[in-house]
Amino acid sequence: MSICVYYNLCTVHMSVDGTGNINWKGVRYYNRLINYMLQKGITPYANLNHYDLPQALQDRYGGWLDRRVVKDFADYAEFCFKTYGDRVKNWFSFNEPRVVAALGYDNGFFAPGRCSKPFGNCTEGNSASEPYIVTHNLILSHAAAAHRYRTKYQATQGGRFGILLDFVWYEPLTRSKADNYAAQRARDFHIGWFLHPLVYGEYPKTMQNIVGNRLPRFTPDEVKMVKGSIDYVGINQYTTYYMYDPPTANRSRIPGYQNDWNVGFAYNRNGVPIGPRVRPKALYMFIYTVK
Repeated sequence: MSICVYYNLCTVHMSVDGTGNINWKGVRYYNRLINYMLQKGITPYANLNHYDLPQALQDRYGGWLDRRVVKDFADYAEFCFKTYGDRVKNWFSFNEPRVVAALGYDNGFFAPGRCSKPFGNCTEGNSASEPYIVTHNLILSHAAAAHRYRTKYQATQGGRFGILLDFVWYEPLTRSKADNYAAQRARDFHIGWFLHPLVYGEYPKTMQNIVGNRLPRFTPDEVKMVKGSIDYVGINQYTTYYMYDPPTANRSRIPGYQNDWNVGFAYNRNGVPIGPRVRPKALYMFIYTVK
């Protein structure tokens, strides 16, 4: 039997200030962990970032809101490739980066707790623009790390580099065109926000049309770096919702990431729940749709 274990490399365990000052105690800890897993016949899947941007980088230049984070993340990733890549052959850049952008910068539920009213009670932030800026820098950080791995380490280490995304399957409430479009909008704004650029080099057309100039664009050079920058994709699939197209009178005109979806959520149809909160068929539907 083959056993695979996914684990997170904590940035702050390996760096004092988020850049060049290495915490060697943390490095030795992960070396022991990797060696132990291999001794027990366990295949390690290493994730570079799980909601844990060093506070020093947040204080220094605003973290994911600033383009300087791209190089810092790529440098950190390269240190990990150089240090652990002789044994680790499966890499993820981020775990659920959409959560960082949406919950950290649209409603402020997660760190760094930035948003604008009426989406949350934050002291600062802009829910209409910051989630999109953050996602842009997250994608560029992923692509920069992938480029480092492919050009300097992949040929000799023989590993692969990907990303781990969260997803909820969205089913149209009715068979109407409007509800089908609503479900597709939800998929585009959720999984397509990250997956579409990594495959095609641009954001979904749905998002481009709705978000407009609040949505950053990739330069031609960035498109070359971002497009195809995944060898594989991991999916954390949670549950399923019905989606419907809300009446025009019920739509909010206040721009923000979640509001930009322009959809209504439903947990049941005619009083009948969509199914178990954990719905295996939804994972099949996702894989079929992506394929």
